[in-house]
Amino acid sequence: MGLRPLVIDTDPGVDDAIALLVAAASPEVELRAVTTVFGNVSVSQTTENALRILALAGADHIPVATGADRPLVHPQPHRAAHVHGANGLGGVELPSAQRLAEGTPAVRLLADLLHGSSEPVTVCAVGPLTNLALLVATDPAAAARIERLVVMGGAYGSGNVTPTAEFNVWSDPEAAQRVLTSGLPITVVGLDVTRPTAMDAAAVARIGASGRVGSAAAAMLAHYLDFYLRLQGGTGVVIHDALAVLEAITPGVLGTVARTVSVDCGHGPGRGSTLVDRRGGPGSGLPSDNQPVGAAPVPVHVAETVDVPRAMTEIETRLCSYG
Repeated sequence: MGLRPLVIDTDPGVDDAIALLVAAASPEVELRAVTTVFGNVSVSQTTENALRILALAGADHIPVATGADRPLVHPQPHRAAHVHGANGLGGVELPSAQRLAEGTPAVRLLADLLHGSSEPVTVCAVGPLTNLALLVATDPAAAARIERLVVMGGAYGSGNVTPTAEFNVWSDPEAAQRVLTSGLPITVVGLDVTRPTAMDAAAVARIGASGRVGSAAAAMLAHYLDFYLRLQGGTGVVIHDALAVLEAITPGVLGTVARTVSVDCGHGPGRGSTLVDRRGGPGSGLPSDNQPVGAAPVPVHVAETVDVPRAMTEIETRLCSYG
């Protein structure tokens, strides 16, 4: 059996860029494809960013496919240029990619890859879940072939885009609800575990000194670090998506518990909030609209603990490995 196949669905984004660089440097997996989605910036920009990041990593052979440019139902209220910069990469201008995205749309490419793979495929979704929701709706047989879906999304305490909502889920709550109640083997990596994984200025400097790729990564992180220090009052830059990708690559860096999770798809102040049922016991909570009457809620694996020293060491080591 070869390396474990991995697909990343993403909206680069600084932390998405770091996540892609981590994945491309990881010997445990074969990065089979990158699919893009709207989110931090427009899907045309996230696609261009993905192509440029893979070129930086020397991974031009990995297909990039363009996905959804808008949410399933309601427009995304705003994007995140104030966090990631106008181009999504902290204003860092990476060299232009010498290729275009695939002609096949992201959902079709993902479905074909899943149907055609002789080995189980892990998918890591670190942007809005629109592409995955469309896959579940249009080709459930392909979706059922996902061995593990690791999702960066949700907040089970305080949010980051509203007091209770996390950006990825808030960007398309209906898609998140569809995916989280689909019955797929899902691990959810929320703000509760990503926030402790803050990379300080010294770590960013070490990465920057490691070589050409590390220097570009550090330049992107420096913009992100400035945002966290000035506006968030933090001690370092939180690289949410890199933690989710690391868990997809090396399962066990996070401690998870099976819980039922639902998403507020209403239009009040709680829209996009993730509600996790911690009462325990079989059948806790109410079934979603996607489930037959009388069916028990479908649990997902919610990350509740993180080995911070291990996570930060693994991420830094992989970013520095390009030389």
